Amino acid sequence: MHTALEPPKGVWWKPAGRAEKLWVGIAFGWCLVLFAMMPLWHLKGEQNTTGIRRKVEPEAFQARTIEFIQQYQIGTEKGIPVVEPPPGSDVYLLARMWNWVPILKLQKGAEYTLHLSSMDLNHGFNLYPMNINLQVVPDYDYALRIVPGEAGDLRIVCNEFCGIGHHTMIGKLIVVDESAETVTYGGGER
Repeated sequence: MHTALEPPKGVWWKPAGRAEKLWVGIAFGWCLVLFAMMPLWHLKGEQNTTGIRRKVEPEAFQARTIEFIQQYQIGTEKGIPVVEPPPGSDVYLLARMWNWVPILKLQKGAEYTLHLSSMDLNHGFNLYPMNINLQVVPDYDYALRIVPGEAGDLRIVCNEFCGIGHHTMIGKLIVVDESAETVTYGGGER
């Protein structure tokens, strides 16, 4: 029987050969290239979001979200409040097991500051089908400037396992184009 504490028998270490040194050099060089590209990817690649993160008490964030809902609520959908804040305003989205509150209705082409936080544990914020993927953490308010570019219904998916109801944690973001005609659906306007 052989254990990891005993050295292997025979010659187990030989100096690296020419081909092995070449491949180690190529791999190291490629790592340096990718490392140097990180600032460029961040600034020009549009895949890393830049936001403001600050400490916040979960109860204070929840109170601000409730105030935001009361101020801009236009209805409900399946018991979840739907809010339509004016362009340029701060928008609050609260994650908690197993839902996102409220449903946001934003205007296409208008800038908003989206504030994200969690009441209980880590949640993932994935705006489907966009390539936005964030970590929503308790005790932190993550503020992100957004400008919706296309009208339509987007889904907010939690991609961080948050318990037995995780699969039901799907929120909604509605982007409307004010210049388009109003369409009636299911008893409501869109």
